Parts: sequence; C-alpha cells; structure tokens
Amino acid sequence: METPTERLNRIRDDCRRMVTRRALMAAGASVVPVPGADMVADIGILTTLLPKISERFGLDHAHVAKLDPQNAQKVLVFASTLGNSVIGKTISREIVVRLLKRVGIRLAAGSAAKYVPLLGSALAAGIGFGAMKLIGNRHIDDCYRTAMAMAEQGKLEA
Repeated sequence: METPTERLNRIRDDCRRMVTRRALMAAGASVVPVPGADMVADIGILTTLLPKISERFGLDHAHVAKLDPQNAQKVLVFASTLGNSVIGKTISREIVVRLLKRVGIRLAAGSAAKYVPLLGSALAAGIGFGAMKLIGNRHIDDCYRTAMAMAEQGKLEA
C-alpha cells in the first residue's frame, strides 16, 4: 500500500514531467517571430497547466471547496504563507498574467532576443522554456508542501 508521502512524491514527479512537456511547447512558441505570440502561448499554457497541477494534488478550487470550512481555510492560509495565490482558487487569465510579470524581465529578454540573427531564436526558446519551468515547478513545490502539511494532519487526501 502506498503511503501519503509516496503518493505525493509520485504526483510531484508526474507533474514535473508535465511541466517539462509544456515548457517545450512554450519554447516552440518563443521561436515564432510574431510580437506577443509567445506571451499569448504562455498565458494559454499556464491557464491549463496550473489547474491540472493543483488538481493532481487535490488542491484545486473544486477539491478545496468540498473541504470543511476550517480545513479549506488552513489550505488557503498555508498556501498564502508560501506566497502562492493559485492554490485553491479558480485560475483566471489575470492570475496568470500576474505570475508572468514575476518573470517578466526574462520574458522581455526572450522576446527581444528572437530578433537577433541566428542565435536569437534559440536564446528566446531557452528563456521561454526556463520561465515556464520556473513558474510550473514553483507551483508544484508549493502544492507539494501544502498537500504534505495537510496530509500530516490527516486533513487532505491527494
């Protein structure tokens, strides 16, 4: 029988692979020489990716809403102490844009880099990949810590 820790470790590993696949998609979009195409792709990718990660950990809006109010509040408070404004919430375009602004300098450099002949597209793809991995893996780590804390209290099943 799988322990809660083993289950959360497996979920975390699965989510990391999912983030890598989506980061590769973002890198591909970064190569397109159309201004803003990479940002539109990043927003689209993150608005589907982040809820899937939260759902895998049992920390999406639907799961948290089903918890008793005291435990739902614990999840939200623990997530906010980690600086995560996504756990337990419905993911909107505005939330994703706020997350992207946190890595905005990298994304701006990537957008500018794509216009440099030859190596610019590769650089833009690398920056896009790195930014997506950063946001996705941070969310995974926050979900993992939140789910682990709640599982230790016997309050959440992932």
